[in-house]
Amino acid sequence: MNNAPDNGAGRTVRVVIVDDHTIFRSGLKADLDARMDVVGEAGTVEQAIAVIVETRPEVVLLDVHLPGGLGGGGREVIAGSAALLGTTSFLALSVSDAAEDVVSVIRAGARGYVTKTISGKEISDAVMRVADGDAVFSPRLAGFVLDAFGTAPADIADDELDKLSARELEVMRLIARGYSYKEVAKELFISIKTVETHVSAVLRKLQLSSRHELTKWAAERRLL
Repeated sequence: MNNAPDNGAGRTVRVVIVDDHTIFRSGLKADLDARMDVVGEAGTVEQAIAVIVETRPEVVLLDVHLPGGLGGGGREVIAGSAALLGTTSFLALSVSDAAEDVVSVIRAGARGYVTKTISGKEISDAVMRVADGDAVFSPRLAGFVLDAFGTAPADIADDELDKLSARELEVMRLIARGYSYKEVAKELFISIKTVETHVSAVLRKLQLSSRHELTKWAAERRLL
């Protein structure tokens, strides 16, 4: 899940960790790298909403299943913090890879969903990407979101696809599915720098500004 090299040297992101297991919160906090400034923790729905409103973090690492509230878990935390969605992003972090959990929390407003099997470096990279406005998913989970949000195929003007080379189309599909630059490079046997160049070209040619917009564009056209 590692992305392109971090160009924001010295930048830190304010993070709140929400999980009902104290030991997991402590371990995750220790595993996050120096770019993360953990400003709060919570173990229940009510605690989470209170901490988020008080600390106003840039990113909330949010477990999907939480005690308290009305049984809505992570979804209820997002709903209770809805007024902050313009400045606070939610990244779901769960042991569950069930489609219903993924789709439910994304519908509520989360910017991504990763499983707890990833490393501290990978989750730190994911936090940075979410803070920068990207949508982040463990690769196999992206398909759930595309299936849920991709409706009827849209008509595609021939000149839209004609703008992209065969290689750019391959890169576009993998990036839109949630693959990192490193994973795309490995999959296509090219360098990370080449992946960056292709992604920049794709975004420019399609007049898009982010990976999130690219994922939506590709899903609407059933290109994945």
